[in-house]
Amino acid sequence: MTTGKFVISLDFELMWGMRDIENTATYGQNILGVHRVIPKLLSVFRQYGIKATFSTVGFLFFEKKEDLIASIPSLTPTYHDQNLSPYLGYIDEIGQNYSSDQFHFAPDLIREIQKYPEQEIGTHTFSHYYCLESGQTPEAFNEDLKSAVNIAKLYNVNLTSLVFPRNQFNDKYLELCAEHGILCYRGNERSWIYKATNRENQNLFRRGMRLLDAYFNISGHNCYSDQDLKGKLPVDIPSSRFLRPFSKKIQFLEGLRLRRIKTGMTHAAKNNLTYHLWWHPHNFGLDQDKNFKFLEEIMKHYQYLHSEYDFQSYTMTALAKLILNEK
Repeated sequence: MTTGKFVISLDFELMWGMRDIENTATYGQNILGVHRVIPKLLSVFRQYGIKATFSTVGFLFFEKKEDLIASIPSLTPTYHDQNLSPYLGYIDEIGQNYSSDQFHFAPDLIREIQKYPEQEIGTHTFSHYYCLESGQTPEAFNEDLKSAVNIAKLYNVNLTSLVFPRNQFNDKYLELCAEHGILCYRGNERSWIYKATNRENQNLFRRGMRLLDAYFNISGHNCYSDQDLKGKLPVDIPSSRFLRPFSKKIQFLEGLRLRRIKTGMTHAAKNNLTYHLWWHPHNFGLDQDKNFKFLEEIMKHYQYLHSEYDFQSYTMTALAKLILNEK
């Protein structure tokens, strides 16, 4: 029997996804907050019967800087904007190990996730690789993916799902993913405002439209039928909604933000569609009480939809396998 499906994926990157952002110093508390956020998320997910995918940057698996450096791929991305590369100076500045630098290492958190076998550890590439930025090549991406697979194997993790940093991807890179055993990835919403692009081609108008879309139904519910997801390997399990963090400046819109998500989930449950929610753990780093209170409202709605319409929670890989096995 076909049922609606609820997918959650989290982009687990710590400071590796923030290194080229100007306000990294002020964002540090969000990053450090992840070390409290991950255990809380795992507890909430188990309480409400949620199976999520933690898409993890390969660098985070390492215990020590020397081991990370020894595992650097033989071919690394040559971005035209050198600020995007972790290999050109940036990696020299990180701490020596997890104990001294919790901005860049997270082996304990990965082991914590492994205590919850219903959850999935996927990849967010080895180095937080930007697939559409000028200067990088498919060959360098291939080497990056090899390194991600290898470090995960040391934790007995078989990587079968991928979330592309900044949601940048193209068909050539998807072919390489399939060659490395990746069964699925998180694509973008079908609307033009979410089309994959590099940073240079982003613009304020599209960003503004995406912000409005978080509160008002501009792009639709972004839900997908099983038939929509069938086709190429790896399976595209597109995003439905980015869970934006609490903002004091626009907290008067919180009710609209929650309704936007709950309405989409309800549409998916009633029509046997997939709804895919995602965010970064560091989005919950500050204002944790308010962010978790908001999340619990979503979780309670999931339980209601589960009871009323048999809405089911899936990891990305579990859903991909279901889609691939359907006749």
